[in-house]
Amino acid sequence: MSLAIDRDTFNAQFARTPFLVPHQLAGHRLFTLACLVELSKRLPASQVEYNAGEVPVGLDPERTPRNGLSPEDTIRRIAECRSWLVLKHVEHDPAYRRLLDECLGEVRAASARLAAGMRDPHAFIFVSSPGAVTPYHMDPEENFLLQIRGTKTMSVFDRADRVVVSEPDLERFLVGAHRNLAWRDEFQSRARTFELAPGDAIHVPFAAPHWVQNGPQVSISFSVTFNTRASMRMLHAHRLNARLRQWGVAPAPVGCSALRDGLKQLVSRVSAWAGKLRARLRPWAMRRRPAYRG
Repeated sequence: MSLAIDRDTFNAQFARTPFLVPHQLAGHRLFTLACLVELSKRLPASQVEYNAGEVPVGLDPERTPRNGLSPEDTIRRIAECRSWLVLKHVEHDPAYRRLLDECLGEVRAASARLAAGMRDPHAFIFVSSPGAVTPYHMDPEENFLLQIRGTKTMSVFDRADRVVVSEPDLERFLVGAHRNLAWRDEFQSRARTFELAPGDAIHVPFAAPHWVQNGPQVSISFSVTFNTRASMRMLHAHRLNARLRQWGVAPAPVGCSALRDGLKQLVSRVSAWAGKLRARLRPWAMRRRPAYRG
């Protein structure tokens, strides 16, 4: 098995708080640097993100420094080039898709109820130089991050802690803002900190802010992400709150009332569906419109 998930731990903590589980992918041949160089060549440029890794915890995305290398050279020279790189959506490669499916199978086996409605499965591979920092940010999925090579320290925060992330910041992210968040050093005392070594995996809940400090060796990690019915309900409720805030309404925070949240996510889903329908019908309506005759 790729992930060895304890069912009691999973049922008590999944989608609520971070927790560690063991995995068996450390040292897998698909995560050698040579294989990752070849994978980077096969991926479209839009699926490879990389930059200099010596950055502050709080980083304005407009000031992200480049490293002056190609993706392939970044991976080949990762031990000394002081960089951070991610290969995105590697599930489109059949070999990596099999690894993703194995991991998702273990998640489903742990609890079909909590994993209900699993959708949008994706896989990412992170390659980092010694000491590299992944800035303070959040992601819009449930995540299991498997440490394959090297070590790293991950600081994970509670998405419901309004000291470290405000309701408007959470809403802006979930309607499309950049993943990086504003950082203050006093936030660190509110983090749960995990030391990851090869064979360790960590569950990071949907939209839980976090940042990462790489250890003294090259680090390679495999990230398995997906959404569930519950996470999609939360996403849509926050999106409607964002719209209400734009209209000058101060909405009740998500989580205060299950009934209110249910209504919000329903309205958001219907609105999104209607927007897609209008976009599909617009070209047809333009073709059917009679020509103006003056």
